[in-house]
Amino acid sequence: MKIESIRLKNFKAFRDVYLKDLPSFMVVVGANGSGKSTLFDVFGFLHDCLKGNVRQALDKRGRFAEVLSRGCDPVQDSIHIELQYRMEISNVERLVTYSLEIGDRKGAPVVLKELLRYKRGRYGSPYHFLSFSNGEGYAITNEEDFHKTDDELEREEQKVAPDTLAIKGVGQFERFTAASAFRRLIENWHVSDFHISAARGRKDVAGETEHLTESGDNLPLVARYLHEQHPEVFKNILATMSRRVPGVSSVEPKQMDDGYLSLRFQDGSFKTPFLDRYVSDGTIKMFAYLVLLHDPRPHPLLCVEEPENQLYPQLMMELAEEFRSYANRGGQVFVTTHSPDFLNALELDEVCWLVKSQGRTEIHRARDHAQIAAYVGEGDQLGYLWKQGFFDGVDPQ
Repeated sequence: MKIESIRLKNFKAFRDVYLKDLPSFMVVVGANGSGKSTLFDVFGFLHDCLKGNVRQALDKRGRFAEVLSRGCDPVQDSIHIELQYRMEISNVERLVTYSLEIGDRKGAPVVLKELLRYKRGRYGSPYHFLSFSNGEGYAITNEEDFHKTDDELEREEQKVAPDTLAIKGVGQFERFTAASAFRRLIENWHVSDFHISAARGRKDVAGETEHLTESGDNLPLVARYLHEQHPEVFKNILATMSRRVPGVSSVEPKQMDDGYLSLRFQDGSFKTPFLDRYVSDGTIKMFAYLVLLHDPRPHPLLCVEEPENQLYPQLMMELAEEFRSYANRGGQVFVTTHSPDFLNALELDEVCWLVKSQGRTEIHRARDHAQIAAYVGEGDQLGYLWKQGFFDGVDPQ
């Protein structure tokens, strides 16, 4: 299930933007405050709306008035988010559109409109398989009966709280095919908020073991799971680790005498392994990225901000290739960066940049810039072009 396009209206600095033809691996460049984090927060916002409700997701971000773009009227204007993604329905790949409109009514956030639609056939307009407004609406229960006409499709009327996404409730049931699939898609997004301090130290053996959490606080547990359940994957992680971090010959998830789990790093020049609290931030971060990127079941969407922090510049090209490999295995990857070395490892179609002017953010694609495309065609690298000022409106300093 690959996201094809994003349309945002009145979401923070994105007053009205449309980004289409999204690649499987996309890297975003921009000055501080240009909106890179905001772009990723769209996915975090939808994830939070699904985990709780719209009110809680907005409160986490300063409430409705703070999420609404500057200059908008909180009473009259609303926030629009629209995603288009491809998924297979009845053995046919279809372009599905999810549209969400959120407003504020007397100080309370309300889902004004929520739609899920796609074309049932090659011709005709997209059909609404889920349509809700102000907490009331319907979902189609026999959407995969493609031999039936639109008039023969069966609607099931539903009610939800006005500040709750309909896909949260309807998506629990497999009979609502598209809604159920989209709910699972959002639930499995990974918007990284990795903290090295959270990844270090002893960990209770209870908790999530198969996937790295957003903060990375279960790193030893996931490492042990891979070591025990996917030994070839773990062996590959260690081989890559030893190539990229000089001296590190092995990493062992070790349950200590007190019952807690810790990571021990073996330096080839020492007989005794080091506990993770004694190794560098860069070593911990590289190991965490490798654990994340070698997940046997990739997340459908992975968002990572500034992976270059705490890592050697020489590692950027190989790290970019790791992200691309993850995308090629089926997970879509969005990354922000300030590293020219990371950009030098990228292809023209993989890069876009953000420019903020008069409080609004615009999105530009490297492939659409004639001069940049010409230079890359002649063998120049994107990181060098960025440093030389060819990304209009972005100061590489």
